Amino acid sequence: MSKLVNEVKSTKQFLLINGEKVEAAKYAPLYSPYSGEEIAQIAMADKELTVRAIDAAYEARGAIAKMPAYQRAEILEKVVVLLKEKADEAAEIISRESAKPIVFAKAEVARTIETYKFAAEEAKRIYGETIPFDAAAGGVGRFGYTVREPIGVIGAITPFNFPMNLVAHKVGPAIAAGNTIVLKPASQTPLSALFIAEVFEEAGLPAGVLNVVTGPGGTVGEAIVEDDRVSMVTFTGSPSVGIGIRSKAGLKKTTLELGSNSALIIDKDIDIDQIIDRCVMGAFSNQGQVCISLQRVYAHEEVYAEFVTKFTEAAKKLKIGDPLDPETYISALIAKGEAERVLDWIEETKESNAKVAAGGKLQEGILEPTIITDADHALKVSCQEAFAPIVVVNKVSSVEEAIGLVNDSRFGLQAGIYTNNVKNALYASQELHVGGVIINDVPTYRVDQMPYGGVKESGTGREGIKYAVEEMTEMKLVVWNQS
Repeated sequence: MSKLVNEVKSTKQFLLINGEKVEAAKYAPLYSPYSGEEIAQIAMADKELTVRAIDAAYEARGAIAKMPAYQRAEILEKVVVLLKEKADEAAEIISRESAKPIVFAKAEVARTIETYKFAAEEAKRIYGETIPFDAAAGGVGRFGYTVREPIGVIGAITPFNFPMNLVAHKVGPAIAAGNTIVLKPASQTPLSALFIAEVFEEAGLPAGVLNVVTGPGGTVGEAIVEDDRVSMVTFTGSPSVGIGIRSKAGLKKTTLELGSNSALIIDKDIDIDQIIDRCVMGAFSNQGQVCISLQRVYAHEEVYAEFVTKFTEAAKKLKIGDPLDPETYISALIAKGEAERVLDWIEETKESNAKVAAGGKLQEGILEPTIITDADHALKVSCQEAFAPIVVVNKVSSVEEAIGLVNDSRFGLQAGIYTNNVKNALYASQELHVGGVIINDVPTYRVDQMPYGGVKESGTGREGIKYAVEEMTEMKLVVWNQS
């Protein structure tokens, strides 16, 4: 066990405000989702402490805004170097606090390093444009250009499922653009956020630029959303909370990455053996607790039976157990209540024509990878976001039918299609009502520089460093009269 994790275990974890560790009046135990053991005591901030963090961010905004771009880039590059050195302990923290299997935790750390690298690069290329004013009769004798300026204080509210990389997707572009941050991490995964804040301090980030406030969302999140000095709220989480933030945010900018029940279409001309491993990863990595986890499969009737057989065989081979075991593929869901919820959803399917082809039970408290066939669209496992290792596989007679079923959803984050037919691929790219269409791969595909976000109840705005920088800056027009 790493030195850092030993230090974390059963110790007090403080708030980070204005570069200092700050005590809270109350602390709450943090338990391992897998073993149930106490990991640490986490500070529970109240409104007063949250406002104090906003004070610090507001006071520091001038220092980071005026810092030259190359210096902001150097800090982010230093974070990359430090995180490479600390990669193993970072992965262990993720795995212990979230029960993410260590193989996936290590992959998350590698992506986090890439994300901060992208942020360092984007800090150097925040461009405006010149405007041809003499294209209008009233513009003769004038020239103008746009510049992008930091927006100010950003409130970042992050989820448990990628506790380090989704923090990076908010903190990285915020710093690249010259903003300050008040970060409220998920209650189950605060250690990753506190760890990365220490890395930034070591990298030379000025005090007050990044403040970490742990505590209940109803207290900390509300204070962030309601404070007029916070210029933007970036949130990843449930649609209900996101919609609440949007309604309370007033004129603040908001980027909201919300729910999904991502779908995959499999056309009749596909070699099933070539796609099984990707489908297993898409459906079951991180216990299905991925915003773009593969939850629905619509397979053409000519390949349906073969796909179900081979997909089921592959799912049954996945190792279940301790997240720190490098052989483990499936471990505990983030909370026992989540497993109970999903078991209720599986039980609901038994009252219909649906069949449980694999899984459907707990194994030592861990939900087995579950495959359900012939599920009616109205069942919760199909129409709601499962956020669990569960996938529905249904038969279709055409790509057109499949697209109609994919679109019949309140969500629209990403969708995938496997096809060797160019016309079907083009048709799907045009007709699928989602934020991203992935051709010849699962909808779970993401690299960290691509624009990422959805439509409908999947949210508003886009992440992906370049695109997040655009969200986190304001455009200013400058016009010179030469006459």
